[in-house]
Amino acid sequence: MISPPPHHDIYSIEDLAQLIFDLRNANPRARVSVKLVAETGVGTVAAGVVKADADVVLISGHDGGTGASPLTSLKHAGGPWELGLAETHQTLVTNGLRDRVVLQVDGQLRTGRDVVIAALLGAEEFGFSTAPLVVAGCVMMRVCHLDTCPVGIATQDPALRERFTGKAEMIVTFFEYVATEVRELLAHLGFRSLDEALGRVDCLEASPAVDHWKAEGLDLSPILTGPILTGPALYERKSDRAAGQGRRLGPVLDDELIRRAAPALETGETVHVITAVRNTDRAVGTLLGYEVTSRYGGEGLPADTIVVDAVGSAGQSFGAFVPSGLTLRLEGDANDYVGKGLSGGRIVVRPATEAHPRFVAEENVIAGNVCLYGATAGEAFFRGTVGERFAVRNSGAVAVVEAVGDHACEYMTGGTVLILDRCGRNLGAGMSGGVAYLRGRIEELSGSVNPEMVDLDPLDDDDLKLVQSLLRRHLAETDSATARWLLNGWPDEGRGFVKVMPKDLKRVLAAEGDAPPAETATEPGTRPLAGTRA
Repeated sequence: MISPPPHHDIYSIEDLAQLIFDLRNANPRARVSVKLVAETGVGTVAAGVVKADADVVLISGHDGGTGASPLTSLKHAGGPWELGLAETHQTLVTNGLRDRVVLQVDGQLRTGRDVVIAALLGAEEFGFSTAPLVVAGCVMMRVCHLDTCPVGIATQDPALRERFTGKAEMIVTFFEYVATEVRELLAHLGFRSLDEALGRVDCLEASPAVDHWKAEGLDLSPILTGPILTGPALYERKSDRAAGQGRRLGPVLDDELIRRAAPALETGETVHVITAVRNTDRAVGTLLGYEVTSRYGGEGLPADTIVVDAVGSAGQSFGAFVPSGLTLRLEGDANDYVGKGLSGGRIVVRPATEAHPRFVAEENVIAGNVCLYGATAGEAFFRGTVGERFAVRNSGAVAVVEAVGDHACEYMTGGTVLILDRCGRNLGAGMSGGVAYLRGRIEELSGSVNPEMVDLDPLDDDDLKLVQSLLRRHLAETDSATARWLLNGWPDEGRGFVKVMPKDLKRVLAAEGDAPPAETATEPGTRPLAGTRA
């Protein structure tokens, strides 16, 4: 586990705004929450997050952290939640943004006093994690990641789980005491509710009892002063807007797609839609996918129930999160994040038919960076080159692409990727599952992959059959000249491929080969590791 993880779809506030837009399309009814670490300058970042239309901003203090957090992170990452919360609230009030967002705080809140102080500093919601966990029986051994929790909380070991003595009533009682203390402190301050206490920093003062050499010269006035937007005034302004950010999606192309796909959504009838697309059309298909999922659940619809043929240049996040039953074919090109979070649907991107013959498809860019980020299921076919970080965190999707940039298949845990031509550097970094196929000799490709996590192996008969099948699919979907050439020379051309195999997965498969039959090798009710072959 890497904590905090590198989210390779976010490198700027614009990327974060795009992610918020994608999530809002993926589920217009959900709140979008952005977690920020309490540190110097967090107020400025929070202002950008609010302008990007997040519903909730969570300020997380440095004292928080799971039992698996490294001690270096616990001791040296972030600052106190009080400082981050005060800076964020003051910045948002000063810039007229405070009424557009719910401000949440966490980071070792334990008592009603912590809740009231957080409310006075501007928080509306409060996160408790460690304290309720301790109430349920956690003894903070910090071995959550080792499967050896002595009290049976963070473990899958049946013998250890029998030791768990926690009950839901313990958590209920804890929060009843917290709520009681909150009521007492609010009554002492003269407030009838937390709403009235919101943002009233004038009710806080520094304790004169602090007498320590480390506190000499400590100036707390920046926390206890600043613009005050009182609780009632803030809530009065909040009531003027719709829930959250008002779900400001505006008119999107999917509105038309949903209208034209109504027969499929209502009765499961097959629908074929042809539409033009421009680079201002973002997250095409995502809202349509939400309508499919909200009606038919995670199973979606049968394959190709809704087929959308788009022509033009698509904007960011074409086909993000699309579920089973939805096929998107794009004739043209696309920007970043194609197929982000692909969840069972099919995406095909191919050059425009009127493209000049001099523009060889496999030598030109067809889609941007971070395609198939976090994909879990489905298929994607790209006739052309895509940018960097292709199929990062892929856990189940199947993809065929002509060429990729640097860092492809990073942190991949499942699925299959076939790359027909050149690839950039650092392929397979952090890759622990799934498999990738590259064209070239092992000695030629050894400098392109990350040797810490993956090996380059020759293909066996099963691999050759799989690659040939994927090439046929790619040819049928994209009319790829490269796929046709390879298939015409098969099986000789098949010997020019190598397999990128995660070392961890190879060890698991080897252990499975030496293990007794499954019914005696595992405990009843347990499942094989994710990414392994049953």
